[in-house]
Amino acid sequence: MVIEDLKTIELTQEAIMNKLFCSFTTKEGLEERLYEINKQYRIMYGKIFVLESPESEEYMCTYNIELDGSSAKILSNTILLHRKKESNTLYTINALNTLIKSLNGGVLDTKYAISWPDYKNSILLTQDDTLRRLNTSIYKIVNVQLEN
Repeated sequence: MVIEDLKTIELTQEAIMNKLFCSFTTKEGLEERLYEINKQYRIMYGKIFVLESPESEEYMCTYNIELDGSSAKILSNTILLHRKKESNTLYTINALNTLIKSLNGGVLDTKYAISWPDYKNSILLTQDDTLRRLNTSIYKIVNVQLEN
């Protein structure tokens, strides 16, 4: 029983320290952006997913980092995201709140059940308090060297 409790504590601590970031760039600036990300952070799982969207000229580099004192600086044009694995939906908390209000008659109810398959393979953002949905596909996956 003690071992199970310790595993739960470790997983919870890892979840707290593990952050999903999204850095935006242009196609022309993509390689430089990937270099900056790799230089600034220790990338968890050794992968950066580069997404593209027909609704935007921007490319989105998504990656997990372990947040610690050395990686506290956030790169420009970078946001913190959350992910629903079953639908591969990426979202900000502001976008989630805006979505709930739009689906629930203007009322923010944190227990509101969202049909995540309706937002499959997309990223939900807000712009000027307006929900912005970008359908996404993988442009490429970049393997990065993991440090020991």
